[in-house]
Amino acid sequence: MREFSESYLERTRDGMWDDSRAALEPLALESCNRILDVGCGTGELSRVLDAESNAEVVGCDADPTLLGAASERVSVVAGDAHRLPFADDSFDLVVCQALLINLPDPAAALAEFARVSSDRVAAVEPNNAAVEVDSSVTSERALEKRARNAYLDGVGTDVSLGSNARSAFESAGLDELETRRYDHVRTVEPPYSDAALLAARRKATGSGLADDRETMLAGGQTEVEYDELRGAWREMGRDVIDQMEARTYRREEAVPFFVTVGQIP
Repeated sequence: MREFSESYLERTRDGMWDDSRAALEPLALESCNRILDVGCGTGELSRVLDAESNAEVVGCDADPTLLGAASERVSVVAGDAHRLPFADDSFDLVVCQALLINLPDPAAALAEFARVSSDRVAAVEPNNAAVEVDSSVTSERALEKRARNAYLDGVGTDVSLGSNARSAFESAGLDELETRRYDHVRTVEPPYSDAALLAARRKATGSGLADDRETMLAGGQTEVEYDELRGAWREMGRDVIDQMEARTYRREEAVPFFVTVGQIP
């Protein structure tokens, strides 16, 4: 499985459920006594599950550093999504967020979720191939799409799984109950946060693309294509910084998530 830093998870998941939690209704949180959040990371979803239910919420992740942050919100246990350290039927609901898209065999993980659940299994997964970006910097939208496609071509897992997670649920022997879509919209506008300023600097230096270089080249990008893209990316980043200094920069990114809920047969 691909690994992510604490800062990356907090940045990409921050505020995800602040606008609406209607997409979580099929989870029937009000009827749960024990909920397991697998691949909980820093605990953003765990916090929401805890707030929306009267259940005991347990976070599980293989990364002890991430669990340290999650433990400030819920009880945590170290564990592998394919070999959960719990007995059969230990929870009413087992759920994950943006985990299956990083696993080579999502159905195998879902089958393990079903083992420790007595009622429901749910997955909150994005379709990263359908992300939409709008920006006051004219070149940003096209460059974002170009960079994203190059990166996704090199990733060895199904990053668009969210919109078709039901097939993985069926393969795991689960009866699909419902799928709901939720668009997580992140907006950058004045006054700019520290995270937004850092993101702009990373664009201007090209460090973000440098982190993804190996993956992009694995997807078929040539060295020449990558260098040309990174040069255009840095130029775009300088335009972003110029607009930020003039307080005219605005950016909106919409990531479609799909909440799929399955019933234990």
